[in-house]
Amino acid sequence: MRVPTVLAVAALLVAAETPGGAQTPPATAEIAGYTGLHAAAAAGDVAAVEAGIAAGEAVDVRDQNDRTPLHVAVFRAHAGAVRALVQAGADVRALDRQSYDIVTIAAVANDVPMLRLALALGGDARLVTSPYRGTALIAAAHLGHTEVVRLLIAAGAPLDHVNNLGWTALIESIVLGDGGAAHRACLRALLDAGADPNLADRDGRTPLALAEARGYAEMAALLRAAGGR
Repeated sequence: MRVPTVLAVAALLVAAETPGGAQTPPATAEIAGYTGLHAAAAAGDVAAVEAGIAAGEAVDVRDQNDRTPLHVAVFRAHAGAVRALVQAGADVRALDRQSYDIVTIAAVANDVPMLRLALALGGDARLVTSPYRGTALIAAAHLGHTEVVRLLIAAGAPLDHVNNLGWTALIESIVLGDGGAAHRACLRALLDAGADPNLADRDGRTPLALAEARGYAEMAALLRAAGGR
């Protein structure tokens, strides 16, 4: 079987870790067909959420993509509905069909206020999520979401978790980044927090070797300063 190249894998990940790829927000047609708590969550209608709960609706009911109303409220950035659902007992660790939780949904969207709320309500930055068995931190580092990366580090996200492609958050900031300011800031935040600068990919290539191969001189300098080799 042919082994995918790094570029091919990168293309797959770009599709998978962004809101239009494997992380699938409810489409307009889906929202139009929603009833009950899913409809209330999609509209951000707190009164309707509370009425549905009072009427005995299951707070973690699933739609066709295994999204709970809480997932929908986070995708739609409705903080009031998120609070009401969690207060009613919604599972903040629930995963949808693509294995995304509310923390990873907010992280990929670069929705800092929602991420703060999700973490404050009990969302877990340590969860293994996504089809690639990664974490919210890996997704955020890949996308260059610097403030999100810092928040997730502060929330205890595992710095050196390795996904099923053999990549850490640090490696993804290099191989799926553009070497620009945002990805350099993510790399710096990870190194400052204690991420291992020498944890290699499955082919034995260290972060420094990966940065040098791409011509990312500033990233390479950060890695050397942190003991990378």
